[in-house]
Amino acid sequence: MKHDDAKILWEVQRNTEMGMTAIDTILDKIGNDDFSLQLARQSLHYSEIHNKALDQILRDEGEVYRGSQIADMMLKGSIHANTAFNVSREHLAEMMIQGSSRGITSMWKAMKHNGLATDETVELAQELVDFEQKNIEKLKEFL
Repeated sequence: MKHDDAKILWEVQRNTEMGMTAIDTILDKIGNDDFSLQLARQSLHYSEIHNKALDQILRDEGEVYRGSQIADMMLKGSIHANTAFNVSREHLAEMMIQGSSRGITSMWKAMKHNGLATDETVELAQELVDFEQKNIEKLKEFL
């Protein structure tokens, strides 16, 4: 597996894992409504994209991304701190929009800095970027 492909696929995995972790943490704070259903759908799609990246890495005999437990704890801690006094749907939607925006930025940086990646890898990264942009549009309804 080429270095550029590995870097982009690791970033895809990192972003999707962060999205799934954030959603899991937020879902514990809300009831069953349209917002929770939207987040559950997003989490499912994150896992599908994550699995595509994992399949490509394993097929090309590359190294799998290993997330950090510290980063995971920091993300959860940040969500808990940001929702300590405000668990309104508007606030949670805003937090998810900010996370998606950061994800888009990190994916664009990964694609820009790893220009020798194969088309298949770039298409998967672009799929994640497009998905994040759609998430932002859908989450705006909950602001």
